[in-house]
Amino acid sequence: MRLGITGHRGLPEPVAEDVRTALRAEVRRYRADDLVGVSCLADGPDTWFAEAVLDHGGRIEAVLPAEAYRGDLPEWHHPAYDDLLRRAAEVHHTGLLESGPHAHQAGSEVLVGLVDELLAVWDGRPARGYGGTADVVAHARRVGVPVRVLWPEGATRD
Repeated sequence: MRLGITGHRGLPEPVAEDVRTALRAEVRRYRADDLVGVSCLADGPDTWFAEAVLDHGGRIEAVLPAEAYRGDLPEWHHPAYDDLLRRAAEVHHTGLLESGPHAHQAGSEVLVGLVDELLAVWDGRPARGYGGTADVVAHARRVGVPVRVLWPEGATRD
């Protein structure tokens, strides 16, 4: 099973803990020897998902939206990003150099093309900017990739 992730970054801690728990539970639904998690490795759900897949014994693949993508991520996240990137069984590239919203959407579209199902840590609201979670969910649905939304009941992003 090839399972992908998309989700909101910068979640408040109580919501973040609920999401981490939900992601671990979702990953455990699959046999470890058959599970490949595909992630862009951003801070938040992307990383929590990749860590859960590895902890479960599955493999991860990374999608790099752009060559300069790492620089778009918070500096405090670089050690986790670098570790997960090293542990990735395969790394996929969009071919873009500059990072930003268009590269993030392109990376997400590559990710969607690689998976059997997409997990979306999504509050169901429109994207706050191009390439946001809602845009990724819309793309997956448009191309026929099943989407499973994980959002704690009653949670808010701000």
